[in-house]
Amino acid sequence: MIQKPDIGAMIFHHTGDSKVVDLPFGLGEWHLPGPWMALGIDLSPTKHVVFMILAAFLVFVTMWYGGRQIARRHREGKGPRGLGAAVEALVLFVRNDVAVANIGHGGEKFAPYILTLFFFILYCNVLGLLPWGAAATGNLAVTAALALTAFLTIEISGMVALGPKGYLKTIVMVPPGITGIGAVLMALIMTPVELIGKIVKPFALTLRLFANMTAGHFVILVLLGLIFVFGTAPAPIRGIVVVGSIGLTLFMMCLELLVAFLQAYIFALLTSVFIGLMRHEH
Repeated sequence: MIQKPDIGAMIFHHTGDSKVVDLPFGLGEWHLPGPWMALGIDLSPTKHVVFMILAAFLVFVTMWYGGRQIARRHREGKGPRGLGAAVEALVLFVRNDVAVANIGHGGEKFAPYILTLFFFILYCNVLGLLPWGAAATGNLAVTAALALTAFLTIEISGMVALGPKGYLKTIVMVPPGITGIGAVLMALIMTPVELIGKIVKPFALTLRLFANMTAGHFVILVLLGLIFVFGTAPAPIRGIVVVGSIGLTLFMMCLELLVAFLQAYIFALLTSVFIGLMRHEH
């Protein structure tokens, strides 16, 4: 008797983190070294760490090769084309229409950080669409770390731009014109609200990216799993299920490719908006 595959285990194997990396083209598995213990914490690499390193390497190669190609075309007195033109178009879009447009005056200083966020998240998302790949952005710890860098950038840049007194007003908020006991009451009421608002921003960035990337992979794997669930059904039903499952999976893969770009854009956009709101609190 043929045992049906465990669809749930297949889904969590692909979306979860582990110490094993599936190699492409049927080359087997790569068992990562470890454990590397320090102060009772296991610091050995995992599958998502490997794909984050790969994503960072691809970002570097893309920028390096695209920049060299653009520089060569400019020396020849020609406009960029191919990969160089695509990289330049994306960089200019994120810099001008996302970073500078939403941060405002001084936004060009934050453009390298916003560009790094965009391309790193984009590559992490796209690598998760490979059959042997893994989306590091489907790991809550990864999205939380990215959101933490955004939170620190938002708050520190606000403190530098507004000064200690101005920054304190973003926490202890008293509406203009209110004095005396009214000001004290408003400060007591609004201070917790303002603190919650600061915490909610990175929390929203964390969950938005994590949930969108994880949900898409779940849907794709569930659709593929229908083929195995109906493996013992009569031939006509099995054929309909196979065709429908493959068709819906291909549609979802195309949709996930769009989502990969969209989520990288949204994370970069919201980070830019939050930085701008803090720096120009007045």
